[in-house]
Amino acid sequence: MNIRPYQESDAESVSALWDEVFPNNPSHSSPKLVISQKLAVFGSVLCPAVASDEYYKVARNYGRDGRTGSDGRSGRDGGSGENQNIFVNGSPVNLDLSGKDGEDGEDGEHGDQPDCGYQRDAYGGLRLRVSHDINAPNGGSGGNGGKGGDGGNGGFLTVYYSNLADLRNVSVRANGGKSGRGGRGGNGTEGCKCHRRRWEVKTCKGTPGSPDYKCTDKVYRCSDGNDGQDGSDGSDGSQGRLGTLSIVNSKEPLAADTPTVQLAISELANKQFNLSKNKWNQRKGATSLLAPGSAIADNYREFEQRLEQAFQIVWQERQPITSFGNQAVTLNFTDSKQVEVTFPEDLWVEGSTKSEANLTTFTVNHAIPKKDVTRLAVAEFADAGQNLNLKIVDLAAKSDAINTQFRVKFRAQDSLHGFSGYKTEYEGDILGRTCDS
Repeated sequence: MNIRPYQESDAESVSALWDEVFPNNPSHSSPKLVISQKLAVFGSVLCPAVASDEYYKVARNYGRDGRTGSDGRSGRDGGSGENQNIFVNGSPVNLDLSGKDGEDGEDGEHGDQPDCGYQRDAYGGLRLRVSHDINAPNGGSGGNGGKGGDGGNGGFLTVYYSNLADLRNVSVRANGGKSGRGGRGGNGTEGCKCHRRRWEVKTCKGTPGSPDYKCTDKVYRCSDGNDGQDGSDGSDGSQGRLGTLSIVNSKEPLAADTPTVQLAISELANKQFNLSKNKWNQRKGATSLLAPGSAIADNYREFEQRLEQAFQIVWQERQPITSFGNQAVTLNFTDSKQVEVTFPEDLWVEGSTKSEANLTTFTVNHAIPKKDVTRLAVAEFADAGQNLNLKIVDLAAKSDAINTQFRVKFRAQDSLHGFSGYKTEYEGDILGRTCDS
């Protein structure tokens, strides 16, 4: 609130307040006449209280917008079915390995109704004319519906047998769980409507009765509030997958396999690592092997054999293997009985693999951190034209292990003729040689 001396621009609003407080005021005591007389004798005897700009920003609306409804909670995913290993001997077996259904998502809340309140359009609380456009309160938007939960997958069934026909006595239901329905979006509510859409406010400048006294009428308007938007429906969950069948022609359970190992590079020194893999063949027609009415994925696995291989690294790099610390290396044993070695991306390794009997060796000839590969510096840049000489020095001293190819892009600026841009004079590969520092 700002309290200041009276100004001529205050005449209209002060007169309106005077008429509101003294509705039956005689003409000889009209506010404009009394104010002009007092000003002529005493100067400024009035101190209007003027609201701040923030007040006017708030006053441009009235009432309260409707609150947006809360979003609905997503439904929980259904649990997967049980995994089972069984040994069959011809006796009937009945299994339910189905996944659980996903929950439905909750509906979003409806938006709240706005508080339309009292429209300060043509007049304020004391019948002061409002000298700005106003907006009616907006309706509340509806909340979004929650996502439906995913159905759980059917369980894995591993069957050990001696006679394949015994599987015909195994009835299994390994259906995927049903998906949950997405919640419905909440409804938005209507915005408030203006009671009066248009009004005029007269503004006068100058002293009444003088030649410079001038009044203008300005039109102001009220805009209806916007309707709240309806919330979006939540997406339905995904249907759970059917369970899968694996069969093993054996009376003994399979030993766990270790086809993949990840460890620090320093742990590879002078050690052998044993890798193993249970090899499976992919087949179709799982339901034809089981009792009629069984529900399971058509693709199934049939155990073929167990693979085993030892792995050892041979370190020929000049730097000791321990200097590479905890850099992670991954060993992967494939169905073709090959050991794949994967080094981290920031370590460049040159080496070779050799397999004999049940042992695979990987010989590391060179190992260079990627950051050292680009440790190059310009040692000399001299002469011009055909005699231009550019010397690059390999600061990391790895030129014996890396075949470096250089590509040059030469651009020049012709400032003599007023051209500010650069022109490419040459671009391409060049023959060169790097030298250790």
